[in-house]
Amino acid sequence: MSMQVFLLPDLGEGLTEAEIVEWKVKPGDTVTIDQVVVEVETAKASVEVPCPFEGVVGELHAAEGTSLAVGAPLISITGGAVADTPAAHERYREEERAGSGNVLIGYGTGHGPTGRRKRSAAPPQVSGNSTQATNFHSHAPKVLSPIVRSMALQGGLDLAGIATSGGHGVITRADVERALAGSPVASSSEGVTRIPITGIRKTIADRLSRSRSEIPEATVWVDVDATALMQARRDLDASIDGVKVTLLAVLAKLTMIALAKFPELNSTVDTAAGEILRYESVGLGIAAQTDRGLMVPVVPQADKADLKELAERLAELTELARTGSLPAARLSGGTFTLNNYGVFGVDGSAAIINHPEAAILGIGRIIDRPWVVDGALAVRKVAQLSLAFDHRVCDGGVAGGFLRTVADFVENPVVALGSVR
Repeated sequence: MSMQVFLLPDLGEGLTEAEIVEWKVKPGDTVTIDQVVVEVETAKASVEVPCPFEGVVGELHAAEGTSLAVGAPLISITGGAVADTPAAHERYREEERAGSGNVLIGYGTGHGPTGRRKRSAAPPQVSGNSTQATNFHSHAPKVLSPIVRSMALQGGLDLAGIATSGGHGVITRADVERALAGSPVASSSEGVTRIPITGIRKTIADRLSRSRSEIPEATVWVDVDATALMQARRDLDASIDGVKVTLLAVLAKLTMIALAKFPELNSTVDTAAGEILRYESVGLGIAAQTDRGLMVPVVPQADKADLKELAERLAELTELARTGSLPAARLSGGTFTLNNYGVFGVDGSAAIINHPEAAILGIGRIIDRPWVVDGALAVRKVAQLSLAFDHRVCDGGVAGGFLRTVADFVENPVVALGSVR
């Protein structure tokens, strides 16, 4: 019978490798075309990889926790048909090329060094009955991945003392994480636990540092009476064709209307060319807390969507983020970010700009506070809006004008939403 070897595809522009997180199949399983066979982690996101072949799984060419170069053998399938085009992988590449490349796991990442070492050759086969697999089991080192080895050493773990769980005797990332979580790691000072900064968390740290070091940012803020906003959200929720309109969806739409008046903030700075690039459409990033950390999925061309469509697209992104199913392409193409940090129970934040964007708008918790209405003291729903902006793309007048416009819209949303119908 024929043997088809599926190579690790290019899952995104600029990525040279991925780490095997979890195999969804094992040798001897029968798979169909486009069935997900493995979950991998890149510097951008966790991605489920479908197979373009059908047949019986012969070999898995990398153990969980190891890194694999793009183009290296991933899985071998015996017999069966072959898809005409691995459509899913082509889609990943096309969507990546269509985006701006600023992917956020945290507050935003772009292309560049990921801290991972490229493997120059395919790893040995780790399953099956071939002689090559047998030799691997009898002579391979306990740790194949330099990332995993670095995690263990930085965490102060003795490699010989780490228990393996994969049945192949190789220490994986999951094994190291289990060891770190199971017993605090002593450092040179007692009572200190060292936690390695690796993988996605390292990407977050690198990009936050880059944003702070490269962007001369300033922050402005204002308190707003959000009583009318809360009422408008309740009214809209009951009136738009059964679509649940969240507070975030209303804020997103008001932000789009305000950005149309202040397009300077929908920009980025090309430092090499000495130019400001102003975008014609808005890729709206929405900061979302997930089990994998803070991520910012993007709604492309959000300025073209009406409130109902925005609500539907935001609901879809929120669910994908919650379940950890966001493909890398849905984290690309952002030009402006909206952050509802009020869900954490805080009033304000001087947020870090999602590099290489030029601004991030945030809203704090909405709570009852005393407020003067028509000269009399009343209890109203009050929130704080904040805007962090790149001072290179505009001056304080533009930033203040944009924030004041959003505040006016929040205080009188019916008029704002009615102006675009």
